[in-house]
Amino acid sequence: MSSIAARTYLTPEEYLTFERKAITKHEYHSGEIVAMSVASNAHNLITGDIFAELHGQLKGGKCFVYASDMRVKTGPTTSYFYPDITVVCDKPRFEDHTFDTLLNPIIVIEVLSPSTEAYDKGEKFARYQQLVSLQEYVLVSQDHVRVQHYLRGETQWLQTEFGELDDVMPLNSIECTLCLRDIYSRVDLSD
Repeated sequence: MSSIAARTYLTPEEYLTFERKAITKHEYHSGEIVAMSVASNAHNLITGDIFAELHGQLKGGKCFVYASDMRVKTGPTTSYFYPDITVVCDKPRFEDHTFDTLLNPIIVIEVLSPSTEAYDKGEKFARYQQLVSLQEYVLVSQDHVRVQHYLRGETQWLQTEFGELDDVMPLNSIECTLCLRDIYSRVDLSD
């Protein structure tokens, strides 16, 4: 989740130097830094529940799940993002020896907020698609039961949408599932 309030142009190296000293998080989009905004209660609860579900299913295996503090770099158009949830399998590859910028995620999950929904579905997804390792991209609404799942096919991304609490979404690349009832269990969706 990011805000377009404070924008500054930096090289990728300048961004990393700046970001590693910063108190708050910033994403980077081709020279432009974007300050991250504070997540809502619903956003945090959904993100936490997804992390807990995946962590439990992946525990002891060859895949690792990271929460929103793990930065991901895309290329060749250099961007740095902080996905809400990131999964990597086998050996994580990092940009350098600081081990804070992941290069080979297999799954990225973003919990949508009103200010970032269009960007997460559009330009951000296009940049994530540059990652050869990425097999699945998941967008989770925080305002109502709706999850969009994108699976990399041979020539295009295949989309499936889930909108019922009883739906179970498969994450094929890691042989896991997410039950929507579990990820929305602590969020009040009655409005």
